[in-house]
Amino acid sequence: MNSKRLYHIGFGRDDLGLQPPTIALLSGDPERAQLIAQNYFQDVQLLSQSRGLNSYLGRLPNGHTILSATSGMGAPSLSIVVNELVQVGIRQIIRIGTCGSIQDHVPVGSIVISSGALCRQGAANDIAPVEYPAVADPFLTVALVKAAQELDIEHYIGITASVDTFYEGQERTDSANPYLMRSLQGITEEYRRLNVLNYEMESGTLFKMAGVYKFAAACVCGVVAQRMKSENVILEQKDVAVKNAITVAVHAVENFEGRKT
Repeated sequence: MNSKRLYHIGFGRDDLGLQPPTIALLSGDPERAQLIAQNYFQDVQLLSQSRGLNSYLGRLPNGHTILSATSGMGAPSLSIVVNELVQVGIRQIIRIGTCGSIQDHVPVGSIVISSGALCRQGAANDIAPVEYPAVADPFLTVALVKAAQELDIEHYIGITASVDTFYEGQERTDSANPYLMRSLQGITEEYRRLNVLNYEMESGTLFKMAGVYKFAAACVCGVVAQRMKSENVILEQKDVAVKNAITVAVHAVENFEGRKT
């Protein structure tokens, strides 16, 4: 367990107090990490704002300590942060993100809880072979599902396509590059027929790291785009989707932490 301050996250084991957290809520957006800490934690302490990777220490209402951290956008950044979080003692990580639905029945504003990921990420290939399964921890995943049920939040459980790029990799053509490689043309329809629920950019690498590093990982994402209708993010419903994902994750952690004692 590392007592020194880690280079990227900007804190070490000694900064986490006498009852250090073992669970972290991980967001790509530093503002989301801050929002979670300020609105859902007690006794919040800013640990670091190094490189925009904001991290906050706090307590849940049940008294357990918890971390809200920022992974940055994409798998390479996440891989650095997760490696260092594990070094300081984190053993459970729930990613709270946003995603685009590729199924008609999964609407904007709902949440997707990933049971596993179709992992198309270069960072993951440095962790484990392509064939290595990218699967969520079953216990954390069940905790998320139960939380969504108890809170009556519309949710869907299934496979996520976890890719490296927001535009080309998710078959978006309304960008600076309207031309897609032939290997990506029609990829969304192919994934849809394979019953993949959504696109996002981090969970595949997170899940593979969990298997190799021996920690528990789960992922819940608010649906902010319906890719069967449009390439665009629906900003009017983004806040609702994100709030739903955060609320479910925090509720799941409270119950999960309670069962551990």
